[in-house]
Amino acid sequence: MVETLRWGHRQQQYALEGERWFPMSGDDDEEQRARDIALRVFAAVSTKWGLRVMEEIGAGHHRFRALHRAVDGISYKMLTQTLRELENQGLIARYDHGTANPRVDYSLTAAGTRLVATVHTLCDWSRTHLDRLLEAPAHRGEPSP
Repeated sequence: MVETLRWGHRQQQYALEGERWFPMSGDDDEEQRARDIALRVFAAVSTKWGLRVMEEIGAGHHRFRALHRAVDGISYKMLTQTLRELENQGLIARYDHGTANPRVDYSLTAAGTRLVATVHTLCDWSRTHLDRLLEAPAHRGEPSP
């Protein structure tokens, strides 16, 4: 669903995705659309639990209860919300076995697997350059100019 809001001589289009409205770019530029999607994905992953849940799924914890035990401190409600958002963003897949006893498995999609690997590469980079990064004024507690 797309809505256009107008105020004065300006207008902005918004698209409804799930339960959230996201601004659409004025032109149908592919690059802008890619940026918008990336921002939404980063927002989902950068929550307190997003990346941790993805890492546990990648490590082999595929069932809800196993994930709850593996991610220390997460509530059932927060785990449910996090899983739904990650699935909505295309980072994890949910498979319902459709049995009398509810059984649902989660797995990383190809995009989710690649994103976790990219984050781990960034962590490797920061470890490699840690000494030099710690010398920067921002990490020494000095005010930046």
